[in-house]
Amino acid sequence: MNDNTQTERFIQHAADYFDQLVPVATDDELFAAGYLRGHVDLVVGTLQLTEQPFSTATLIAQVERSLSDAVEKGELTALDELQVRTVWQQLQQSDKTFAA
Repeated sequence: MNDNTQTERFIQHAADYFDQLVPVATDDELFAAGYLRGHVDLVVGTLQLTEQPFSTATLIAQVERSLSDAVEKGELTALDELQVRTVWQQLQQSDKTFAA
């Protein structure tokens, strides 16, 4: 599988993952997923605007950077940060294509 296909699959998997949480997640999990989804969507949009190919690894690194910047700016409490990072790890681990 080439990088573009893998990246497109990861982006679609992320959208599906967030959508599947809606009916079953707690309020805290929904907050964390929604917050994270905003960061993922922002990074994907920003990378797409460059009109250059990018990899799943680049996407993940940019989301990590975006989350770290948000924490440094005080956007999240320590508990919120933990919940967001937990959802982020679960998302990455749930993607069989990326984990393989």
